Amino acid sequence: MKELKSIEETCEIFKILEEKYPAPETELNYNNPFELLIAVILSAQTTDKQVNKVTKRLFENYKKPEDFVDLTVEELATEIRGVGLYRNKGKYIIKSCQMLLDNYQGQVPQTRVELMKLSGVGRKTANVVVSAVFGVDAIAVDTHVFRVSKRIGLAASDKVDQVEQDLMEVIPKDLWSDAHHWLIFHGRNICKARNPNCSDCPIIQYCDYAKSSKS
Repeated sequence: MKELKSIEETCEIFKILEEKYPAPETELNYNNPFELLIAVILSAQTTDKQVNKVTKRLFENYKKPEDFVDLTVEELATEIRGVGLYRNKGKYIIKSCQMLLDNYQGQVPQTRVELMKLSGVGRKTANVVVSAVFGVDAIAVDTHVFRVSKRIGLAASDKVDQVEQDLMEVIPKDLWSDAHHWLIFHGRNICKARNPNCSDCPIIQYCDYAKSSKS
């Protein structure tokens, strides 16, 4: 089994990434927990930039669960057509909004367990919401976090849930939420899926991928 970075090495890595990407936070635009929930559901297989374009229009007319449950799936699909898998996401959103009204007085639940009961809400989405708006330490593993953490040597598994567990073991808990953003920003800007820009990487001395590429 591949040996992961030590906690000491991990802290050094994130100290460098903190300097590179200060004040990390989600790039999704939202005004309240409900808007963030909808935005994160929409963000699967879609860039945050594109989601923001869609939600800018969407949230002008639909601001709370009650506004969505009166829509048909086709009506909502038309509103969110700019994101990937928009029909399925429309179904999830309408069903989740009905569940919020039926079970949570129209409010977004504040725990991962309750959030994951909602339609279309997996662990990643729940982690983003509890971290961003409820101050819970959490690591949401999206495609960037998955790729970058494995390249560096912070995680080793091919399964998303196990990558999250690996990260929780090597990253101090008070850094979980920020580390999620640092890995995302690093993945978007330097450690890209194709042709990672290793020559500009500030953590290259710690990166297993860079070392293997040179060998």
